[in-house]
Amino acid sequence: MLAKKYLSFTPLRTMISHLVRGWKEARREASTDYSTHDVVMSGLACMYFQMPSLLQFQTDMEERSHQNNLRTIFGVQEIPGTNAMKEVLDNQDSTQFKPIFKQIIHRLQRSKQLSQFNLLPGLTICSIDGTQYHSSTCVGCEKCLTKKHGDTVTFQHHVLQAALMHPDVKQVVPIMAEPIQNKSGEYKKQDCETNAAKRLLPQLRKDFPKMGLIITGDDLFSRQPMIEAVLNEKYHYFFIAKPSSHTHMMRWLSTPQGSLHEITGADDKGRTIIHQWKNDVPLFGSADTIHVNYFRKKTITIGKDGIERCRIESWVTDMEISRENVELFVRGAKTRWKIENECFNTLKNQGYEIAHNYGHGKNHLSLNFYLLTLLAFTLHQIAELCDNFFKACRKKAGSKRSLWEKFRTFISTAIYKNWEQLLKYFLNYDGYNIIDGYVVERPPPI
Repeated sequence: MLAKKYLSFTPLRTMISHLVRGWKEARREASTDYSTHDVVMSGLACMYFQMPSLLQFQTDMEERSHQNNLRTIFGVQEIPGTNAMKEVLDNQDSTQFKPIFKQIIHRLQRSKQLSQFNLLPGLTICSIDGTQYHSSTCVGCEKCLTKKHGDTVTFQHHVLQAALMHPDVKQVVPIMAEPIQNKSGEYKKQDCETNAAKRLLPQLRKDFPKMGLIITGDDLFSRQPMIEAVLNEKYHYFFIAKPSSHTHMMRWLSTPQGSLHEITGADDKGRTIIHQWKNDVPLFGSADTIHVNYFRKKTITIGKDGIERCRIESWVTDMEISRENVELFVRGAKTRWKIENECFNTLKNQGYEIAHNYGHGKNHLSLNFYLLTLLAFTLHQIAELCDNFFKACRKKAGSKRSLWEKFRTFISTAIYKNWEQLLKYFLNYDGYNIIDGYVVERPPPI
C-alpha cells in the first residue's frame, strides 16, 4: 500500500507539479503566456512518452475535444509552443531539479523499496560515471567543454551521473546528476569527472544523511585524492584498478609480502574462476600513501583452438576482504557496468535520445532537457519496480519499443482521465468504450 500511495505515477506527478510550481519565474509578468509549471510538465510529458511531437498531437486533440492528455495526465493547463518551451527552460536554474530527485529517493526509502538494492546490510551500490549529452562543432557556450581536432573545435556538455543498483535487480535508480562544465573565471583548466565527483559526494551525504553507500567507479577514481574524498563522507568504495595505472601496487603485490589469497572454482560455462585478494596494500610508493584492499577475478577459458586465455578484472576497496565475501565483492564491483548498460545505453539508444539536439540555448536549456529525460527514465524505472499494472502492460506488449508505440497511439486518438486508466485500457480494451473522444469504462452487463 505504501508503494501505491507514494510511488504510483499520479502521486509522483502531483509531487513534481507541486515542486515545479515553487520554481522562480525568470520572465516579466507581461510575457508569461504559459506558466513555468505547464512548460516543465509538457517537457516531461514529451520525454515520458518518448515523443518530441507530442505537443502538436495534443494541441490537435484540444481543438477537437477541448481536452487533452497533457491536462488529464500531467496537469498541464495551456500547451506551450516549442519556442516558448525552449525560452522558459533556458532560463530555469537546473539546480531546481535536485529536490525532485531527492523526494523520489525519500519515497523509495519510506516505502522500503530500496532494501532490495542492499548489497550488504545498510549498504547500497551507487555507481558514478560521466556521459555526454551535447556535441556540436557549431553551437557552444562558456560552460561547454571543448576538444580541438586540427582547426575544428567541438563543443560538448557532459554530466556525472549517480545511480543506485544491485547485481540481481535489473532496474537502476538515478539519484543525482552533477554537470561537468566550465565556469567563467573559476577554472584555469576544464572541468572534469574527478572534480564533479568531489562536488557530488558532499551533496549526497547532505541530502541522504542516513544512506550507506558503496561508491563504484572506473580506474579514473582509484587515486588517493578521490578515495579520501569518499572516506571523508563516510562512504565505502569499489574502484577499478588497472595494473597499467597502478605500477607500484602491482610491484608490491609481486613480492613475498604481497602474496595473494585465492579461491579457485568453475562457473556454469565450464570456465575456471579464480578469486584473489590482499588486504592492507600501499596504493602508491610515497610515505603518506593510503592503504587499500585489493581484489581481482581471473576467468580462464580454453578456446576451440586449445589455447588458454585469461581475463583479469581488478579493484580496490576500503572494506576488509575475506574468503567469505570476496565473490560478493566482485559481483558488487562488476555491477558498475549497469550504469553504462541499463542507464546510459538506454537513454541514448532506446527511445530517450539524450544525444538528440533539442536545443542548446544560452543558459540552462541543454542541461534541463537532459534532466527532464533523466526524470522520465527514473519514473519508468520506478514503474518497472513497483507498478503491477505497468509490469502487466510491459509483459503484454512483449518489448519496450512496442509498449511505448502503443501508448503513443492511444494518447493520440483518445483522452484518458489519468495514467492509471491508460494502463487499464491497455490491459483490457473490451472493458472500455470511446465516447466523443473520451475513454469511458463500460458498465457491467446486467
